[in-house]
Amino acid sequence: MPTNREILEEFFEKGKINLRRGDLFDTPPEPMPEGFDFDRVNGMMLGLAVGDSLGKPTEGMLPNERKTQFGEIRDYLPTRYSDRPVGLPSDDTQLAYWTLEQMIEEGRFIPENVAKRFCRDRIFGIGSSVSKFLTNFKSGSPWYEAGPESAGNGALMRIAPMLIPHLKTATADLWVDTALSAMITHNDSGSIAACVSFINMLWQLLRMDSPPQPEWWLETYIEAAKELELNKKYRPRTRAFPGFAGPISQFVEEQVGEAYRKNKSVKDACDLWYSGAYLLETVPCVLFTLMKHGDNLEEAMVRAVNDTRDNDTIAAIVGAAVGALHGKRRIPERWLENHSGRTSFSDDGRIFELLEMAENISMWNPSA
Repeated sequence: MPTNREILEEFFEKGKINLRRGDLFDTPPEPMPEGFDFDRVNGMMLGLAVGDSLGKPTEGMLPNERKTQFGEIRDYLPTRYSDRPVGLPSDDTQLAYWTLEQMIEEGRFIPENVAKRFCRDRIFGIGSSVSKFLTNFKSGSPWYEAGPESAGNGALMRIAPMLIPHLKTATADLWVDTALSAMITHNDSGSIAACVSFINMLWQLLRMDSPPQPEWWLETYIEAAKELELNKKYRPRTRAFPGFAGPISQFVEEQVGEAYRKNKSVKDACDLWYSGAYLLETVPCVLFTLMKHGDNLEEAMVRAVNDTRDNDTIAAIVGAAVGALHGKRRIPERWLENHSGRTSFSDDGRIFELLEMAENISMWNPSA
């Protein structure tokens, strides 16, 4: 059986993956420090799940409409599935934790088996690109041809667990597995580059002793994404940027730093970009929120939930980042105590079980 690296190299050679083969694929990340605390990984994964659940009941609402109806959201809201405020999952949590589940069961990342796992249970709030992937895959397309060329945020929202099997080995296969994982549902240059760039950011955050400077978030994302993105022309959906057509990293480089220098609020900046499920909107919203509030886990997540339109996914991505930086111990206890831990209708506590299993594995072997 070919290794994931051999598979990816073949995809690059035959043009099956919409991505530039940058030098990053040959560059291993810095190893985790001695005595690395898995609390930071738990923080990353729980931040993702909590952000998803905080945003889920008001997903898609305009911030002003949301504020009028609910005030400022700082805790879970009641839903039609529960008579009390409780954290319930949507597709962000489901796909991320099902990916982790497959890697725990098999000791490494096997793309086809993750694709199969995505097909096994009902996905809550499924996006159009993931839905198209499911249709293609169930109709007989191989996993590497089932994902549409889509710049939706459905791959980025679930990508965080890809670094977990590589914590002990710290090899460049981390980038290989991440690219293949992203490709399953979104074979798009901007999407795959965003996923690899975000994993690079998460890896560095896990190694930090204190929050980075605001500019770090922007510069770190751009450095990796510019190396990997093809010259595809993405166009904004708002009238604020009528002349732009280019890669996502270019838009981020031109607009996010400018909004930060003008001291815009998260709401005002994200209104400018529209903050929907399109990566030309999601990535700027995530990076700007982290630049403004990355030193404060709770405030970063609350702003993502209240001040964006696709707030469950943006809060899940922001939550993964600040969770990796600050650790589980900095997540408000009320958010953890009132979270169902589900990945499906009734598997209460499942995300906590999976994280415990991930921590207890003595040796991962991701490239076997």
